[in-house]
Amino acid sequence: MSVTGHASSQETIALFDKYVIPNYGRYPISLVRGEGSYVWDAEGNRYLDLFPGWGCNILGYCPEPVVSAIQDQVSRLIHVPNTWYTEAQGRFAEFLCSRSFGKAFFCNSGAEANEGALKLARLHYDGKRPKIITCENGFHGRTFAAVTATAQPKYHAGLGPLVAGFRYAPFNNLEAIASLVDDETCAIMVEPVQGEGGVNVPDQGYLAGLRKIADEANCLLIFDEVQTSMGRTGTWFGYQQWDVQPDIMTMAKGIAGGVAAGALIATEEVAPSLRPGMHASTFGGNPLAMAAGLATGQMIEDQNLLENCHAMSDKFKQFFEQLQQELPIIREVRVKGMMIGVDLNIPSAPAVGKCMERGLLINATHDTVVRLLPALNVTAEQVEEGCELIATVLREMAEEA
Repeated sequence: MSVTGHASSQETIALFDKYVIPNYGRYPISLVRGEGSYVWDAEGNRYLDLFPGWGCNILGYCPEPVVSAIQDQVSRLIHVPNTWYTEAQGRFAEFLCSRSFGKAFFCNSGAEANEGALKLARLHYDGKRPKIITCENGFHGRTFAAVTATAQPKYHAGLGPLVAGFRYAPFNNLEAIASLVDDETCAIMVEPVQGEGGVNVPDQGYLAGLRKIADEANCLLIFDEVQTSMGRTGTWFGYQQWDVQPDIMTMAKGIAGGVAAGALIATEEVAPSLRPGMHASTFGGNPLAMAAGLATGQMIEDQNLLENCHAMSDKFKQFFEQLQQELPIIREVRVKGMMIGVDLNIPSAPAVGKCMERGLLINATHDTVVRLLPALNVTAEQVEEGCELIATVLREMAEEA
């Protein structure tokens, strides 16, 4: 046992080595407690986490209103099958749809939500239009249809044959999308901001152009908002940044404050095509996740966290753009709300370890991008602390390059 009363990191690692399939690359640290944007390991070391829960902890660790809602709900109902009605699911559906559109279906993850969206698109045309267009460098999940929709060959290796009917186009290229659309196309699916692909922000007019292409072809437009939902970009949903409404929108990650939850929202016209018996999720919409989701949304509103998101986003953007003037290794800075990508002209992976040694948790993606997905309630002091540590690391990497 460590001095904190928990099993030490090494003791926990030994358990994993013996009993857990090693399909994840893990850091040699066991995390045991979190509060806000800070998390502690088994040895009592504290870390500032600017990538909490891979974006799932949108309010940081253990936000009090979410904890209280879960504690209240768990004493009354933990799980109820979807053959019954529950108030929590109805209330959370109302919360999401009243801030967006249409009707909601609940599941447990982004991959599940995207599977549901892909099924719904084909069902809407009675299976007669099987083709779906997605974008290169996108990421839609790990299930077979979702990984096929993910137009990155590294995720396809060894898994063939993949699901038929998918076509790929470069992101931000309307002509490429238009050239792939035909009378068998049921949907165009895109992330409003590509997260795992490197925080790639759409060009002005790109999403509106996709809407126009879809309307002219009488096919559906699907926005994968697994990362961009629940205020991540500074509006409730990413599509609202560009005022382009999709026919179907998927979400997960932060929508329930760290509790596993996913959802898709479809317009009133499209929603009925997801007919009884055609799709389901055993744990989807369970009372615990729904209570957590409603508390998450209410906390964002009660504490004006959309406004905080804008303010802190500006601080990140200003800092990294100034740092870019100093360091030639910074190729581009891409910021949209609490989605921050610092694209380097050298590999970004070493930055993760160097920051962790200094008590800061970040992410590297797409080979060269330092990626941050801070909590919406991150403070100005935490932004400054994190940015200064990243700057120290990038200066060190620039000297080594």
